[in-house]
Amino acid sequence: MTKFLRTLLHRVYLAVMSVPFKLMPSLSYVLFNGRGSTAQLCQHMARQGLKRVLIVSDKPLVELGIVARAAEALAEQQVEVVIYDGILPDPTFTMVEDGLTLARQHSCDAVLAIGGGSSIDCAKTIAAAAGNAGDGRKLVGYFKVKQPPLPLFALPTTSGTGSEATIAAVVSDPDSHEKCFIADPKLLPQAVALDAELMLGMPAPITAATGMDALTHAIETYISLWGSDASKGYSRAAVKMIFDYLPRAYRDGGDVEAREQMALAAYYAGMAINAASVGNVHAIAHQLGRHYGTPHGLANALVMPEVLRFMTPAAQRPLAELGQLIGAAHSGDSERQAAEKFVQAVADLNQRLDIPSQLDSLLEEDVATIAAAAVKEGAGYPVPVLMSRKECQAILRSLLSSPEGAAVVAQ
Repeated sequence: MTKFLRTLLHRVYLAVMSVPFKLMPSLSYVLFNGRGSTAQLCQHMARQGLKRVLIVSDKPLVELGIVARAAEALAEQQVEVVIYDGILPDPTFTMVEDGLTLARQHSCDAVLAIGGGSSIDCAKTIAAAAGNAGDGRKLVGYFKVKQPPLPLFALPTTSGTGSEATIAAVVSDPDSHEKCFIADPKLLPQAVALDAELMLGMPAPITAATGMDALTHAIETYISLWGSDASKGYSRAAVKMIFDYLPRAYRDGGDVEAREQMALAAYYAGMAINAASVGNVHAIAHQLGRHYGTPHGLANALVMPEVLRFMTPAAQRPLAELGQLIGAAHSGDSERQAAEKFVQAVADLNQRLDIPSQLDSLLEEDVATIAAAAVKEGAGYPVPVLMSRKECQAILRSLLSSPEGAAVVAQ
């Protein structure tokens, strides 16, 4: 198939897929932000008449006492709590089933996610499955959540995925490790608390990776063919905030202002995803997660500079605008120069955050398989330009750390 025909079919597909998103009802957000917002969220939940809440989280957050803060705040409001702490990175449908079983055993009437994207995505799927035949696998795809889920609330402890603000969840098949997407407005949490105090102990490497995840969302939504004035406003705000505050949060994990601003930036970027989706960076990063277990934020950060360089000719104007926004470009620069300076600023930010430029686990013999899957996934996103397998393979080979890999890239 010629490049022209692939592009034409892609644009037709996007036009058809955009219709349900444009007809989607306005989304309602209830947001509590800043110090004390955990207690405010719990008070809000009690006012909804809830009696027994399933908290979905992970063991480290339980051991750190983070989950206890919310559990105690709910108990003060006479709301009983059941804790499911079995979440691991890249949640699977097995975890969804385990959490759902616990919710049903205790007749829980709501779900509270505490954690990063894995906990929030799993909680979304548990809540949705509870009201829809109890099988999360049947919800994979777009707009398949027919019945209302259990009331869902979120307390994010990282500033990256933005899942607390999106209508989507990603859950992996436990056997094939394939990442399955569930997207429906009913997955949006009813209320969220962005409590920076819960994020103060986040290790620097996680701060870096999750922050670059949020930046990926902000950039990909800004250059998306589905971007609207509203979504681009959120994207621009997120990009500026991340460049301003992520280095501060990385250097000093106790910088409350930086943590608050990063939490809000990740939330803004998540809101932009609802309208504009993601793109080629995610298409590749998802495959690295599937094949090697590469943490999602790190995978995005590794891939993003090379993907943006590849996309610069097709996304020159929006990338140039972002270059001007963060001060990387100047009024005398051409549009191409401004775009290239922004992409370089992204690569420089990776370096400032000590994010590696190579992926040690990546093997040359896997490149073709990963590229094929990434190209297929990328064709489903509203990207300005489609990747060919050859182009995707070149991007992947730039991440190879072996001498053999470097030789392949040089050729």
